[in-house]
Amino acid sequence: MGSSSPSFDGLRIASFESRKAEDTARMIERFGGVAHVSPSMREIPVEADRSVVDFGHRLITGQIEAVILLTGVGTREMLSRVERHIDRQRFLHALADVKTIVRGPKPLAVMRELQVTPTIIVPEPNTWREVLAEIDAKLPVVNLTVAVQEYGLPNVSLVAGLEARGAMVESFKVYRWDLPEDAGPLRENIQRLADGGLDLAMFTSAQQIVHLLRVAKEMNLEAQIRDAFRRTVIASVGPTTSEMLRANGLPVDFEPSHPKLGHLVAESAAKAKELLERKAAVAAGWSDVAAAVMSGGVRTPSAARDLAQHDNHPSQAGPFMRACRRESVPYTPIWLMRQAGRYMAEYREVRSKLSFLELCKNPKLCSEVMCTAVDRLGVDAAIIFSDLLPILEPMGLDLEFSPGDGPQIHNPVRESEDVSRVIELESIESLHFVFETVAQTRKDLPEHIPLIGFSGAPFTLASYAIEGGGSRNFLHTKTLMYRAPAAWRELMERLSRSITRYLNAQIAAGAQAVQLFDSWVGCLSPADYREYVLPYVRGIADGLSPGAPLIHFGTGNPALLPLMAEAGGDVIGIDWRIDLADAWRNVGYDRAVQGNLDPTILLADRDSIFAQARGVLAAAENRPGHIFNLGHGVLQQTPVDNVRALVDFVHAESKR
Repeated sequence: MGSSSPSFDGLRIASFESRKAEDTARMIERFGGVAHVSPSMREIPVEADRSVVDFGHRLITGQIEAVILLTGVGTREMLSRVERHIDRQRFLHALADVKTIVRGPKPLAVMRELQVTPTIIVPEPNTWREVLAEIDAKLPVVNLTVAVQEYGLPNVSLVAGLEARGAMVESFKVYRWDLPEDAGPLRENIQRLADGGLDLAMFTSAQQIVHLLRVAKEMNLEAQIRDAFRRTVIASVGPTTSEMLRANGLPVDFEPSHPKLGHLVAESAAKAKELLERKAAVAAGWSDVAAAVMSGGVRTPSAARDLAQHDNHPSQAGPFMRACRRESVPYTPIWLMRQAGRYMAEYREVRSKLSFLELCKNPKLCSEVMCTAVDRLGVDAAIIFSDLLPILEPMGLDLEFSPGDGPQIHNPVRESEDVSRVIELESIESLHFVFETVAQTRKDLPEHIPLIGFSGAPFTLASYAIEGGGSRNFLHTKTLMYRAPAAWRELMERLSRSITRYLNAQIAAGAQAVQLFDSWVGCLSPADYREYVLPYVRGIADGLSPGAPLIHFGTGNPALLPLMAEAGGDVIGIDWRIDLADAWRNVGYDRAVQGNLDPTILLADRDSIFAQARGVLAAAENRPGHIFNLGHGVLQQTPVDNVRALVDFVHAESKR
């Protein structure tokens, strides 16, 4: 095989494919892998369940108006079961007369064999989201009776989505899943995995994960299997399988460009070595550092963090890091939230080629856009290019960045019982792209520029998870917080522990400081902040690696500043809604502060910009510990030249 051809190069590859087990083994071997294929499931017709027969009678009598067929096997079994009770041609004519939606090529192929033309063919990746999107675009279902063919387990998300659109949903079951008649090969693969004898595991169905964990538990190997998956690459055929992996607390290291077995094998072969090396680096490096910090005990809330125990990076001597430690500086350091963003042509050029989430998962491009901004603006610190929300994906939240709509959570946490499906990040391998971004950006930056990592704060992340997106009144968040304090406590504890590991891993990867963004906390009163937020932020501050300053930034309610300082933070970020002098007095002079120019002033003329910037500097009174920043991020409409002019002005005006 040529050097440019994809190759597993002798890696040990497990697959749990059942129907195409032999084909899968041949493909793995053709790409240079050692194949360990163990069928993990089989479909068993549900003879005792009459729902499919009842569906057939209701269809031929005109009581069903749309039918959704989800699998090829299920479509064949449906016809086999129905034709025992109803004339076959009469049933097919009735099926042809109603709206039919087929989820992908397999049920489509069966329908073509039956000479029935579907109304809608759902495109890749053929998940319930695409089903609903096609229905939204082509078939309003309000007040329609829609029959859904179940396969194995009910598709709760699809049914809920249909009902939310006004449909009356009737499900019919044609088969259930069970273990293969001979589970020996599956047990052998589980033992092989537990013993460290596999390099990559491929999953082509969500049910394969369920059965693997079920048998591992029966073998008393579940803990060993979960530990092995920290080192073994996990390749998922597509979104539905990935959801099941994440729901069971397992990372997803790779998805192919198309949810097909052939793409999965070929593209895994091309990436396997790189994925394995990356996973080993995370397991051996960043996770160990984070775990060591987490197990080292916590300090008392009143104890100051020792910032002298820093990493000795050359940037520690620069003005930003000195200001974080409230040491003397030659001038007031400045950096800007969202300093690499849509207001810059260079960023827009990068974004024109890929989605926002794709950019966030591309460490080299993330480094490029930030380093470009640092070079062009002349700021004193860089912050990694990422977003607050990717941490929620491996925690079980279905995140999508929709053009024009912003981030959307498709499975929000609304009820107490929903909290149980929020997965605490006990390991952080699934966020490897963030840590790679830290390492790449640190490598590409000039040595004198410090790098800031960041995370959303527990309240803001909880609000996104509960609201499902943006909100004006945080109705759902506050309802859960007030009505179900035990569920709220559990959610916030899971988030705060996960955030601590996440930030510590960023520090281990090369960040000199970290910032906690509490963008939505301003909707709370001081009393509610103290009860429902403060303990969890304090837990993060207590658990961070020593030597890396924590910047604690919240917006919307200056009355929270003393409580934010009490919760923790070496630097307290101030938004523009309060005079900096008053804010620092409320925070306490034992903390550094960051802020707090109104971002909209950068849309004004230079004289107005300089006048307001001069006011912020005057309020700080040259006191050690002031970092100049905006009260929030740079706005999209901001002229780049105005930002550069602000940076130059702050440096010149504050020169000691």
